[in-house]
Amino acid sequence: MSSTIIKLSRNTENAPVNSISTQSVAFSHYNNISAQLPVDSKTGAIVAGDITEQAKQCFENIKAIVESIDHVMDDVVKINIFLKNISDIGAVDAVYATFFQNYLPVRTTVAVAALPLDGALLQVDALLSNGEGTAPQAPCDLVKVAKNTENAPKSSVSTHTVAFSHYNNISAQLPVDPATGKLIAGSVKEQTGQCLKNIKAILESIDVPFDDIVKVNIFLKNLADIDAVNEVYTTFFPDSSIARAVAYVPARTVIAASALPMDALVQIDAVVSHGDGTPPQAVEDRHGIVIRANNTENAPKCALSTQTVAFSHYNHLSAQLPVDPKTGAVVAGDVTEQAKQCLTNIKAIVESIGHVMDDAVKINIQLKNIADIDAVNKVYTTFFNSDLPARTTVGVSAITMDALVQIDTVISNAEGTPPA
Repeated sequence: MSSTIIKLSRNTENAPVNSISTQSVAFSHYNNISAQLPVDSKTGAIVAGDITEQAKQCFENIKAIVESIDHVMDDVVKINIFLKNISDIGAVDAVYATFFQNYLPVRTTVAVAALPLDGALLQVDALLSNGEGTAPQAPCDLVKVAKNTENAPKSSVSTHTVAFSHYNNISAQLPVDPATGKLIAGSVKEQTGQCLKNIKAILESIDVPFDDIVKVNIFLKNLADIDAVNEVYTTFFPDSSIARAVAYVPARTVIAASALPMDALVQIDAVVSHGDGTPPQAVEDRHGIVIRANNTENAPKCALSTQTVAFSHYNHLSAQLPVDPKTGAVVAGDVTEQAKQCLTNIKAIVESIGHVMDDAVKINIQLKNIADIDAVNKVYTTFFNSDLPARTTVGVSAITMDALVQIDTVISNAEGTPPA
């Protein structure tokens, strides 16, 4: 590890154990939970039944992991739901409500082209608050702060923003007019603008500037719309004179969705730095902790995203394509070569900030063909020397530059950012 805070990786026999990921990886005040498929841990097989039974099993698996580390489901900060069929969302919501009766995390729901196991109709991952921290931090009963605003569309299944410690997660925003509760009229440009306006309204409601965003995830119904989305995106970033002076843009991942809720063309979620922390942490000037953005010549650069954005004890990396940084082109070869290049790019970024690959706490992989997962796994394991990170893998209909694979990651940042 890079410094004194220790990454804590754990598995329980009460949920499916996977050879290429760890169920739960805690670091500092957050805990990353690997995507759970509807698999019975006793049989290793998908549970019998429809989407309702499968959803119940996914959440039972998450609950088993959460309870195995002495937490409860109300400690979940964020949930990501990946569906094979977006029309199953109502049935999933009915199950979901039984696991979160007192409080709703932030949430992102998206339909994808494929999941890692034949017959699976959904998979679910989670981010968990971890008030006790990881050694040698002293345990602290930090308070989770969940808020909604009237200025953004409300949801019966999620909270707009959930802050914990020095991060704030924003629920995925659809292009919905908060006044009408309906999708706005217009093209993907208008829809992108509305998504970002909704995020901005949420941030303003908690007195946080737009440039405190450290990571953005964009889900597109049609990946060919990315240029139109980018045209609008650049009118929101950078947002302040300080950010413009240094040309700051967050880390970013763009994912092709097979469908989105309400038949939207685009959906966007965000991770936000939260310098003032949550009680009983002493309230600090939110500029007292520094967002540290970094690019290296040893990985592909992009004008629309920063390769790595560190804040407090985490570091968020932009999705890496299988692009050779010297040529700017996708590498020749099959998915094995492409996966190797994605991970080589990640490694170059990680090493450029004085870290190692084993500092990774969460990895997200998108595959053009889910059948390539075994080939990717063979390459993947060669980049790690100790406990594997938590992981989510989905199949998508398309990837930028017609790539076969795309990978992003979250890195532990034990040294913190100044003045920590």
